[in-house]
Amino acid sequence: MLPTHSDKRLSFKRNVSDGDLVIVYERHDNMKAVKVCENAVLQNRFGVFKHSDWIGKPFGSKVFSNKGGFVYLLAPTPELWTLVLSHRTQILYIADISFVIMYLEIVPGCLVLESGTGSGSLSTSLARAVAPFGHVYTFDFHEQRAASAREDFERTGLSSLVTVGVRDIQGEGFPNEFTGKADSVFLDLPQPWLAIPSIGKMLKLDGILCSFSPCIEQVQRSCETLRSNFTDIRTFEVLLRTYEVREVKMNSFQGDEDCSIEFPPCKRRQRPTEESNGMENSGPPVVMARPSSEARGHTGYLTFARLKCVA
Repeated sequence: MLPTHSDKRLSFKRNVSDGDLVIVYERHDNMKAVKVCENAVLQNRFGVFKHSDWIGKPFGSKVFSNKGGFVYLLAPTPELWTLVLSHRTQILYIADISFVIMYLEIVPGCLVLESGTGSGSLSTSLARAVAPFGHVYTFDFHEQRAASAREDFERTGLSSLVTVGVRDIQGEGFPNEFTGKADSVFLDLPQPWLAIPSIGKMLKLDGILCSFSPCIEQVQRSCETLRSNFTDIRTFEVLLRTYEVREVKMNSFQGDEDCSIEFPPCKRRQRPTEESNGMENSGPPVVMARPSSEARGHTGYLTFARLKCVA
């Protein structure tokens, strides 16, 4: 869970305790969330890990199995939680989440409304952004999804910062108790334009709305509705391209004319030819960078708008 100090500041500078939630890191594409129980064990391809060996170690520690294999124990930050949570719906990833928090101008102490809780990926990051004295009120029309999200926030220690409600925001709007109190609002709805009139009542003067939509037709209709009470309407598509940086060995072949030609590694090992005089040497390792094959493409469009200040 997210550890806190007595003054409610979020912090990970402490040791793992019995009952904590930790992220077990095997490699960048293989992580899982595990609740620490003193008498439990974790078994994977690296061997058997006793939870009792984890207790008392600081987050980030390297722990070993009975076979000498190892994993890392990481704190459940919002960035890592997004990568390991259960996908009850399509989620927002780090590139979109960071963009949303910046453009919604969310800072500690803000009150944020969210419709479309889903798997809780964005809600977790929103909670950290408003901590320690702000609050996130998130709503989902699906009762079971809302209950599952509520359980996740309990596991990650965010229940004091996030309140989950069951409500059809498209049909009913946000509850009247938030009228004029919200610093920002986030929508992830199939028909966001239906909720925009309600948002105009919830936002403080100069408050900001963000709507996430996978289709441009949704964006166009939302923008038409926004023009009546909102200004500074902008839409973005965030595309993230990641690179893999690795150290590789290059094969060096010495020719007749004392010139060296380097080739990248290949699956089929090349045999020396008569032209190469049968001499093959392994050159020094070099660092290479190339685009990741796992790069994600289009996720959705982010539309931002600011509530007009009425003189």
